Amino acid sequence: MSASGFSDLREKLKSMTPHRDNYKNKVTDKDDSYKNRKVKVTDGGSSNGNGRKRKHRDSSEDEVEPVESREQEARRVQSGIVQVEVFSKEDCDVIEGKINEVVANGEAGLYREHTVDRAPLRNKYFFGEGYTYGAQLEKRGPGQERLYPKGEVDDIPTWVHDLVITKLVASGVVPEGFVNSAVINDYQPGGCIVSHVDPLHIFARPIVSVSFFSDSALCFGCRFQFKPIRVSEPVLELPVRRGSVTVLSGYAADDITHCIRPQDIKERRAVIILRKTRPDAPRVDQSPSPNPPPPERHASLKAKRSHRRADPDAAHRPRVLEMDKEENRHSSSSSRLHRRSNSSENYWRRSQDGDVSRKVKMRRH
Repeated sequence: MSASGFSDLREKLKSMTPHRDNYKNKVTDKDDSYKNRKVKVTDGGSSNGNGRKRKHRDSSEDEVEPVESREQEARRVQSGIVQVEVFSKEDCDVIEGKINEVVANGEAGLYREHTVDRAPLRNKYFFGEGYTYGAQLEKRGPGQERLYPKGEVDDIPTWVHDLVITKLVASGVVPEGFVNSAVINDYQPGGCIVSHVDPLHIFARPIVSVSFFSDSALCFGCRFQFKPIRVSEPVLELPVRRGSVTVLSGYAADDITHCIRPQDIKERRAVIILRKTRPDAPRVDQSPSPNPPPPERHASLKAKRSHRRADPDAAHRPRVLEMDKEENRHSSSSSRLHRRSNSSENYWRRSQDGDVSRKVKMRRH
């Protein structure tokens, strides 16, 4: 022990600063009381017997809950999907020939402006009804889509009625007169369509689609990322075969997004989407602007009044025809051009002479 009575330097320092221990105890007490109050407000019955919030959950809860919810959502999606086989291979061959004709007509510019919508590796052809979506929207977000005014897209082709809709009605997939909108999506390998829900305020349910050219998949609940393009794992991946009919309603149509991923288009694929627009669906506003421009005024057809006195001998003079006037105008204009060229030539000569004189004058210095 040292002469000062302390066996350890820490004891000596502690005796010299007793206020630090008191301050530390006060802070600790405040922190404990604050934590207890916070647990009571935010945690409710999840605190343990000491009044402190439980930091760790059982590992079984973390592992089981996401798996169960994902499986439940997949079952809900599946409950809103019906798939039927309606079209034979021979039917597909005929319909695919008609789709090729649609593509050729679009390339030739035979359709109206809003019938064809082109994107990299994917073209859309709207018939019956078309609507604004994606980058076409002035305001982005769900509920902003609008139908085009009547007549802005071409009518549904006769072959779609005869070869597709008639067979769906006969098979009980849709009732007679249900379809008034047909869209053909033509995908090239690697093409896609991002996750979306068909606008609820535009289209009634169900949504019917028929696949052609090749097999593919329709995915639900994916998230897209770009540059480079990446797609998360789907909640449900639904195989769609060539000639198969897919009907979406309920949860699958309204409460979860669906998409076509790039990796699912390995060959060219086309799908015909058949829908019915709601009678109260909003359309693109074509009302006139509140301050329309004034109508263009046309020149008056009244004869100009002359302030000169009439010449009594004018009737006895030879009449000058319009062709003679034109000839006179040409001759006068050519003479003016000749005089102008002469004057410009004289000016050029004078400038040249002036340059020489200036050069000579400079040499004299």
